[in-house]
Amino acid sequence: MKIQNNQFLSIEQLQAKYFVQSKQSRKSTDAGGISFQDVLNKTAKDTDSAQGVRFSKHAANRLSERGIELSDSQMERLQAGTLKAGAKGINESLVLVDQLAFIVNVPNNTVVTAMNQTETEENIFTNIDGAVII
Repeated sequence: MKIQNNQFLSIEQLQAKYFVQSKQSRKSTDAGGISFQDVLNKTAKDTDSAQGVRFSKHAANRLSERGIELSDSQMERLQAGTLKAGAKGINESLVLVDQLAFIVNVPNNTVVTAMNQTETEENIFTNIDGAVII
């Protein structure tokens, strides 16, 4: 239904006006440079890779309570184990580094909890879907 009035545009006129403009503006960003979405994606990837694994508040408290200090080598191996788990499609991973056990939320790149292997009761880990031994 078209209502013709000098003050209002028809639906077809609005579509032509706005959809054609948005298509043209997309083409101009593609031809002249990179889009905002590309910049956002690149920044997010750079931030994640530069930052490495993060520790949740719970995990940081556990490390502190248990007197666990990680060396640079152990941190690098924890990061490598997290990357390997991600490559295999694991979401919640047990990563074993030396005598330390870490539960890592792989999509968020976050250590959820940490402990010495000797402190674990019966060596049972739950709520994981994979393990990486480094």
